[in-house]
Amino acid sequence: MILMINIFIMIMIISNIIMFLSIILSKKTFSDREKNSPFECGFDPKSSARIPFSLHFFLITMIFLIFDVEIALIFPIIPLFKMVNLFIWTKISFFFICILLIGLYHEWNQNMLNWIN
Repeated sequence: MILMINIFIMIMIISNIIMFLSIILSKKTFSDREKNSPFECGFDPKSSARIPFSLHFFLITMIFLIFDVEIALIFPIIPLFKMVNLFIWTKISFFFICILLIGLYHEWNQNMLNWIN
């Protein structure tokens, strides 16, 4: 038991020495403060978090996520081609593509795809 306590104390001493050496020898300065600050979505982390953002940016993000998820849904259709006959595979693929095209037409009709408002 004493051996375990001694090993634990040695580990704590060595790890603290290494941490203090890294702090002393690091090349961080106050001029690197902006460089080391977190950058998230173009917002300044030191300003108010309640500033308005563009709704258009949000809609484009949602459209991207929807089309990104649909690619993940299209991948399982490819191996399905070997498991079922051609007629069923064509009906499933056609139905899925029609749903996507109807959604794309609705987004186009609502002017969500226009980059300039």
